[in-house]
Amino acid sequence: MVVRRRKKSRKLRGRTRTMGWGRIGQHRKSGSRGGFGAAGMHKHMWTWVVKYAPNWFGKHGFQRPPSIVLEPLEVNVGFLDEVAEELVERGLASREGDYIVIDLRRLGFNKLLGRGRVTRKLRIIAPYATEKAVRKVEEAGGEVVVLARQESSG
Repeated sequence: MVVRRRKKSRKLRGRTRTMGWGRIGQHRKSGSRGGFGAAGMHKHMWTWVVKYAPNWFGKHGFQRPPSIVLEPLEVNVGFLDEVAEELVERGLASREGDYIVIDLRRLGFNKLLGRGRVTRKLRIIAPYATEKAVRKVEEAGGEVVVLARQESSG
């Protein structure tokens, strides 16, 4: 049978300049790991790239120009229902017969979402609206004027 001996302790006692790594400079700085960061990905780290990051090089996808990307500024129907009277008092909404007319563009919003309850007859003008939002407003006897058809569902 093989005799099992304890390994000699690897602890270094006292001050050693190189801590068991040979002459000065070995195991120091970034040369021991092949350079800083992504250095050498097309050279000595190529096998790593092939195995772990095959899409490291090249262009991927398409980024739309920021000028045409519309940032969604959303508001829920429940919130509009709560503040409808206050909006009329401030002059940000108006009354037309039984309806309270709210134009979301004047309030700085561009999309109507369907969270919350609607208890008033509202006529909401919005660039975009979800199906759920439109359904809730119509169930309360109101209507939503959607300026651009939105394919998204609530």
